[in-house]
Order: sequence, then structure tokens, then C-alpha cells
Amino acid sequence: MNLQESPTWLGSANLQVDSKGRLRHFLSIEGLNRRIITEILDTAESFALLPEQSVKKVPLLRGKTIANLFFEASTRTRTTFELAAKRLSADVLTINVPTSSATKGESLLDTLRNLEAMHIDMFVVRHAQSGAAHFIASHVAPHVSIVNGGDGRHAHPTQALLDMFTIRRHKPDFPALIVAIVGDVVHSRVARSQIQALSLLGVGEIRVVAPRTLLPSHIEDMGVRVFHNLQQGLKDVDVIMTLRLQRERMESAMLPSGLEFFQIYGLTPEKLAIAKPDALVMHPGPINRGVEMSSEVADGPQSVILQQVTHGIAVRMAVMSLCLGSRAYGRERLADEGLSVRGGDNRHGLRQTYSYSGWTSC
Repeated sequence: MNLQESPTWLGSANLQVDSKGRLRHFLSIEGLNRRIITEILDTAESFALLPEQSVKKVPLLRGKTIANLFFEASTRTRTTFELAAKRLSADVLTINVPTSSATKGESLLDTLRNLEAMHIDMFVVRHAQSGAAHFIASHVAPHVSIVNGGDGRHAHPTQALLDMFTIRRHKPDFPALIVAIVGDVVHSRVARSQIQALSLLGVGEIRVVAPRTLLPSHIEDMGVRVFHNLQQGLKDVDVIMTLRLQRERMESAMLPSGLEFFQIYGLTPEKLAIAKPDALVMHPGPINRGVEMSSEVADGPQSVILQQVTHGIAVRMAVMSLCLGSRAYGRERLADEGLSVRGGDNRHGLRQTYSYSGWTSC
């Protein structure tokens, strides 16, 4: 299977929604509109109330089976997907890929067909190759949904939306915000999805701050301002989204050392003070303390990193319920279960798509 030569995974806009404009797969932010993104965030608001209840489950996906198919290591993403599915009352199957038939030479499609034969309703897929989730979505049976848990450098859409959800809870006026994304942008599927989501939600200014070796070429085409100096990039910023240095994806020449990176681009209390006094500090995890940020910042009062983890469950519940549950129950069922969907009607869902080859190659 050569994903880069397959055109099927590029058509995410058609794959992700059905003929009525409802979410069928969740593969990337690209190709979706503001209405769908807002609906996911509004639905997540309802699910965020569940931890306060004595019974932390709703029966929206009772009788459905969801399989986590992770070809890459993961802790937060895999665990929150499992919890999200269980809180929706779905049956959950987690495939241990290192001990599966994939190690014996079974192709991705053969693995898919065998699992489909077990009547799986949804696959949550993480894969090292860009486009893997799109490739699978283009080959599954009509009743099966695919959620992208991260594919190569291409996309990590649920991470981007849990970040948007976290920002919205603290600073709901997106057009008034200045957001800075700091760190290893070129290797980051999270950064690409974050930029697309921030753009869809109308953020006033999006900045990327990184050394030239950690920025993809032509990133300005995505509507961002580029800074190579951290102090300049943080001035008057409302939200700082730091990224993990992905050493497993980079060549040694790209970065002299983690210590040198921290000295120039690492977030410390002194550098944080350049941003607005109430600026939020975010990180998708896992954090490399003393490289991307100091412990004082990671554990400080402006950090919302653990809130991101908590919100990940609600956002992934929303994605799963809208992909599967909405077809069976609709939004009315949420109200029947005592979960009010908050948020107003948004009539400004303009389709925005981005294509940048530097991020879609492995």
C-alpha cells in the first residue's frame, strides 16, 4: 500500500460527511466547516458535565462496537478514546498491534476486513503514515465510521478540537485572540490541525514561532505570521500552544541539542511574562520538561495542560456520538438523556480547505 500515490485519501471533504451534511467520519479539520466544528464543541459541553454525575455514562452508543487500532505508541489519546467510548456505553476493543497479525505480514486492508467481519461499527486509527485514516475510510463498509487518532505528519483533528474546547471555556471570543504556536511545527500533525481549526473559528491572529529548520516552507500560505524570535512572537499573545520536539521524526542536523532549544525557545516564567498576564499555556503532551518549557510554567497557574486531557474525553465523546449516535438518535436523544446541547446557531460555516504537501508526506 502506497498512501502517497493513492488519491482517495485526499478527498476528505466528501468522505467525512454524508449526503445530508452530517458527520460520518472524522479524518481532519480540512474540508469541514464552522457549523460542524461548532456542533462538536457544543455537544462536548454537554458531555463535560458527566463527571459531576453519580453515573458517568449515557446509553447513546449502547450496542455499538468501537475498535481502537493504534499502530503507534500512545497513552493520552488511546486512553481518552477508550474512556469516551465506554462513557457512551459502547463495547470497546483495543487491538494490540505489536502482537497482531500485522507483524506477520498482514496488510492494513486485510486487518480491516477481518475486523469488519466481527461487526465493528467504528475504528479509531493511529498510524505512522500520513493518509492512513483516509485510506481506510475510503475502503470500509457504508455503516462503519473512521476517526483519525493521528496519522504521520498530516492531522490530529481530535487534539485540535480539544484544544479549541479548552480555549473556548476560558476565552470564548475567538476573533479577539492572538494565538502563538511554538516549537517543532514541521513534524507536527497537531500544529497543522490547530491552524486549520483556529482559522475556521475566526481567530484574529495566528503566529508560529520556531527556528527555520523546524518550520515547513510556505507555511505563510496557511494565513499565519512567522516569528523566529520567541520574545517577539509572544508579545501580547492570549494563548501559547507549545509543541513537543519530535526527535523520532527529525534528523540530527535540525537541532543541535535540547538544551540549546530550551535556552532560545523554551517557555520560562520570564518569557511567559512577555505575553498577556492571563495568557493560557497549552501543550498536547507528553511534555519534555526543560526542553519545551520549564516545570514552573508547566505546573503554574496559567497552565491548562491537564484541563486539555480532561476535555479530550468530552470532545471525543462528541465526535463518536455525532459519527454514530446522530444517525441512530439525533440531537433530540441527547436532550432525552438530560444532556442539553449548548451554543447558538452558527450561520457562518464557510468551507475552508488547506493543502500543504510538506505536512502530508512521511
